[in-house]
Amino acid sequence: MRSTRRSIRGLVIAAVAAASVALSGCSFITDEPTLPSSSATPDVSGVDEELVPFYGQELAWSSCGTDFDCATVRAPLDWDDPTAGDIELSVIRQRATDGEAEGSLLTNPGGPGASGVDLIRSSIDFAVGTSLQENYDVIGFDPRGVGESTAVRCFDAADMDAYLFDIPAAERGSQEWNDELTARSVEFAEACDANSEGILPYITTVQAARDMDLLRAVLGDEKLNYLGYSYGTFLGATYADLYPERVGRLVLDGAIDPQTSELEVSTTQGIGFESALRAYMTDCLRSSDCPFAGTVDDAMADLGTLLASVDRSPLPNTDGRQLGADSLLTGIIAALYSESSWSYLTTALGNALQGNPATAFQLADFYYARTGGQYDDNSTEAFSAYNCMDYPDDSTPEQEAAAAVLLAEKAPTVAPYWMSDVDGCAAWPTAPTGTRGALTATGADPILVIGTTGDPATPYEWSVALADQLASGVLITRVGEGHTGYNKGNTCVDEAVEAYFVDGTVPQDGLRCE
Repeated sequence: MRSTRRSIRGLVIAAVAAASVALSGCSFITDEPTLPSSSATPDVSGVDEELVPFYGQELAWSSCGTDFDCATVRAPLDWDDPTAGDIELSVIRQRATDGEAEGSLLTNPGGPGASGVDLIRSSIDFAVGTSLQENYDVIGFDPRGVGESTAVRCFDAADMDAYLFDIPAAERGSQEWNDELTARSVEFAEACDANSEGILPYITTVQAARDMDLLRAVLGDEKLNYLGYSYGTFLGATYADLYPERVGRLVLDGAIDPQTSELEVSTTQGIGFESALRAYMTDCLRSSDCPFAGTVDDAMADLGTLLASVDRSPLPNTDGRQLGADSLLTGIIAALYSESSWSYLTTALGNALQGNPATAFQLADFYYARTGGQYDDNSTEAFSAYNCMDYPDDSTPEQEAAAAVLLAEKAPTVAPYWMSDVDGCAAWPTAPTGTRGALTATGADPILVIGTTGDPATPYEWSVALADQLASGVLITRVGEGHTGYNKGNTCVDEAVEAYFVDGTVPQDGLRCE
């Protein structure tokens, strides 16, 4: 049986969300005019005849906010059978702000399941530095199954609340507890199957990577320029392996190791978040408002006690939800994506110790893109759809037992709430088609891989592994905490990335940015 890992997403946007807890919402829709729209001539060179109707599309851009244009691209539902039907891909563009563009720069925020359209529309300065905005048409897109593209649909808000937040009645780890979780997984999978109009078998990273080549072509670029964060590194590396001759300038930031199994991903992330928690505690204990005292070990033990306490006796929230250990850990995780969010974690833990779960739920809600009882996107559904198709069910009971021992040893605070024996993908309507193995992209131009030493969601060793696998991989190391490295305030990283994109300057392999 495949152990279901906690829904830990490599979402760069999670850091934005967590840091915005104290801020009011705002709309990015405006009636102000945008720059005149324009479409480049599609690149159909070397395209099979049956794909020319897709690759030869001319995009109809329309204004969708100040300085933004939007368009819809038609793609095959199944790239292995282009006659099987179509899907739509939603695309947003900010044209180069300094005149003539060097080309298009596609971006992906991670997930899988995060909206690239929303990232560019709401947080372009967070995603892409000024120099890149000046020189490129910055492109955000929602991958198949995500957001405004043809999307995976599962639960309504009430059912999603029950799926994510309801606490099983049985004792944690008992057969009855497992039975409750299994029933929830079955219900979720059946809802996804019923409401997603037959697209679930085709929500895979390979299919999405082929969509990216279509986007490259209809944008008029001979080669793909791409900035991918977190899961977006796997998407980008998959593209490079499929189309090495079409690789332009690719930066893969906060890498996933394509060789890792689902069980290895879960175990490594659990250890990574335990390490990030210790870094947070070290910082917290220096502050007068830290709710913990003593050594870091003392503080971690006290946090473990808090988690065990709310697991036994959940804290009631004003909206009727109860904060148990799983939801509290989700809130903790949301804040660990970025050091800038640590102050919110201090508030959340201090309040929880006083019996008030409100701030912890705010963090968990931002993690799940939940606002006012509604879900802003389908990121949770899309995350499940991609992972259930991308990861084969190949772990053995012996491997799972060894992983549990390692997790308990290396991550004792989070281990009791990290994995279960319930396979969340067992009821998925389509068997996985993905495989795990090295991606080499032999023949591609240099590809930059950025790893952050204290990254909990995509641990540093994964970036090292991906850079080693790629025949043209170039590793940049950011020494620090938090998820991903570019545009996070490290001048060394930022200058290397921007010189590469703007001037084509390839940094020295192994560049270390303190």
